[in-house]
Order: sequence, then structure tokens, then C-alpha cells
Amino acid sequence: MVIGRQTVYHKLAGKAPERHNDRMSPTLQLTRRAFLSAGARGAAAFALFPGWLPGRRPAPVCPTAAGLDEKIGQMVLAGFRGLELVEGNPVVADLRRRCLGGVALFDRDLPSGSPVRNIASPAQLSALDTSLSRLAAEPLLIGIDQEGGQVARLSPEHGFPPSISQQRLGALDDVEATRQAAETTAQTLRVAGINLNLAPVVDLNLNPANPIIGRYERSFSADPDIVTRHALAVIRAHHRYGVLTTLKHFPGHGSSQGDSHLGFVDVTATWRPVELQPFRALIRAGSCDAIMTAHIFNAQLDPDFPATLSRRTVTGLLREQLGFGGVVISDDMGMGAIADNYPFETAVRLAIEAGVDILAYSNNGRVFDPAVPARAVAAIKDLVASGTVDEGRIDQSYRRIMRLKSAIGF
Repeated sequence: MVIGRQTVYHKLAGKAPERHNDRMSPTLQLTRRAFLSAGARGAAAFALFPGWLPGRRPAPVCPTAAGLDEKIGQMVLAGFRGLELVEGNPVVADLRRRCLGGVALFDRDLPSGSPVRNIASPAQLSALDTSLSRLAAEPLLIGIDQEGGQVARLSPEHGFPPSISQQRLGALDDVEATRQAAETTAQTLRVAGINLNLAPVVDLNLNPANPIIGRYERSFSADPDIVTRHALAVIRAHHRYGVLTTLKHFPGHGSSQGDSHLGFVDVTATWRPVELQPFRALIRAGSCDAIMTAHIFNAQLDPDFPATLSRRTVTGLLREQLGFGGVVISDDMGMGAIADNYPFETAVRLAIEAGVDILAYSNNGRVFDPAVPARAVAAIKDLVASGTVDEGRIDQSYRRIMRLKSAIGF
């Protein structure tokens, strides 16, 4: 269906809402004016749930003065199970002992098939995030994929405002509508205690049949100017509420014909340099908090490694050519494109050598392994101990991460 300027949401007549892995969002029919009004009312209603504050903050075990162990812990962001924190939950030890730098929240648990993971209601989520922050010695990145539409962990099902996909906002091409939608999202995240949105997607929609981007309406447009304008509106709206954002998926996943969650994806024949344009423009505008890498292989850029593991792509292209000096976050290191082709420790080494600052492990793919954060931290320590990675390289990432965290607005 062609998305007209007067229609923001479309009703899927006679069909259940589409599901994308652990994500399900209802679609509604709504005019632009009604959408803006409903978004404001939804955010205001959600603000009635400030959550509760647990009691006294537990003393963190991680040192206040950053040593090597703490710096390494800051380089890992991981998913976990639980609607609340209790003693014995592995994430508690990860925060207290390993100085885990960030967590990722999900509504559903894919390995078990459970509809319950970390999110049940606004009040519950606020309490969970407060508990997480109180356990961390340093400010904790609490991240979520809240792109909108089908990729939204916070849904009306759990009491959160409805959202709209980037593709539909891009088709409307009304930056004010995008700003309003993004402000509703940002206010929702702030009230919940979530300080990092793993969005917006700035991939170009060059292949509408793309099984992981186009299919789920995750791209604003095939036009880089439209993508840039709307992404900038999203970023500025989040910053107004003190929430950080993440551009993804560098250097561009929009032309792919495969899904890197499932395995090796080669975009050598389909990727075009124009896919760099939104990244370049947003970097020049000084609007990038963090950038997430794609696990795609592109022999045009590196004949040996996928982007996440490629020094040519991360350091050579993103940092040196495009001038990005901020935090680089990997896409989920447990995805098939990486996990099926590289041993765990090898992938850690290659990502750090490539220039990645934060290794992300959703722990929400094929299997759940509570030891994953500990394994990642141990692998990085071994790399430093063996001299494979210089401690100065760890310092570089630590400085970038702490600079990013200093920009959290609440």
C-alpha cells in the first residue's frame, strides 16, 4: 500500500499484527493531527507512572578509581533475564564484580519462547532500571531497540504509547511529525530510566525486499537526504530528554538480500557508496552519540572481514575518513554472521582490533548463556595479558565510553 500524506497508521484489516522475532506492534489508522495529539496524550499518561525507588544503594565492588578491570568491563553491554533484580541473578555479579558497562532490555525471551523477559509495565520497568543503575559503580548504559513500528520493545500491550515505523514517517516526509513521534519515544524512555536508544536506523531502503530492514519498515527512505533529515529530528528530540541515540548499521545494511542474524551476508554486489551519506552528514553535524556496526561482508571495503571485525571499515573508513571520534558499538556478537563463523575469543579480538569500543551481546538469540558477559571480559583481559592488545587500546575505548556517558541528561 502506498502511504499517503494524510495517513500515518494503516489498519491491517483482518490480520493480526505482524511479529518480528520478539517484537509485535499493533498498527492503527490515524491522521497526522490525531497522531500528534495521541502521541502527546500517551506520553503524558505514561508520565503518571514514575516507578518506585528501591532502598539504600548497595555498595559496588568495582573500584571508584578506574583500573584495567573496570575499563574492560565498560566495554561490554549485555542482555539478561528478569523483571526485577534478585540475588543470584548473574547480571548482579556482572555489575558488581565485572563493572559491566551496559545492559540491553527486551520484551520477549527468544531462546525459551517466553513472552516475558524484562518488560511487563511502566512501573515495573522504572523500578528495574533504577535497581540496575544503583548497582553500577559508573553510570550504566541502559539500552533498548525502540525504533518504532514493528521494532519496538515498549508496546501498548505493556502500557506504553503506540509508535510508528521509520518507513511510514519517511513516506509522510513531515519532519515535524517525526519530531513529535520521537519526543513521545524519548519521554517514554526517560521516565522508564532508559538512557540509550539503539536507534535511529539510517540504512537506505535500497532493497524493499530486504528481509531485515525493508521487510520491517525500519528505514526512512531510499533517499539519503530524507534519511538524514528525519534521523536528525529523532536525535534532537532524544537529546531534549537527555537520551542518547545510536546510528545503525554502519556502513549500510539497506541493500542486503540476507539477514545477518541468521548467517553470513555478502553485500559486495549490492552496496553503494551513497549508503555512507547519512552517516557522513550526521557526523559533520556533530549529532552522533554512538554508531552501531553491521555484520555484513563487503569486499568493496574489506576483502577479508565483515564490517564489525574490519579495521579497514571501522578505523580506516568510519574514524579516519569520516572523522567519527565517538563510541562504536557492535551489533549483537551472538548473531549468526559472527557466531557461526568465528570462535568467541577470535571475534572479541578482531572487533577490538577493528576499533569497536563496546561489544554487544543481546543473549536473546538462539541460546541464553548467563556466562557470556564474564567470557567477554575474560577474553579481553587475556588479550591484554598476552600483549595481543595494548592497554592503551583499552584506554582509548574507556575514554570514549566515559565521554559518552557524561552526556546522559538524567
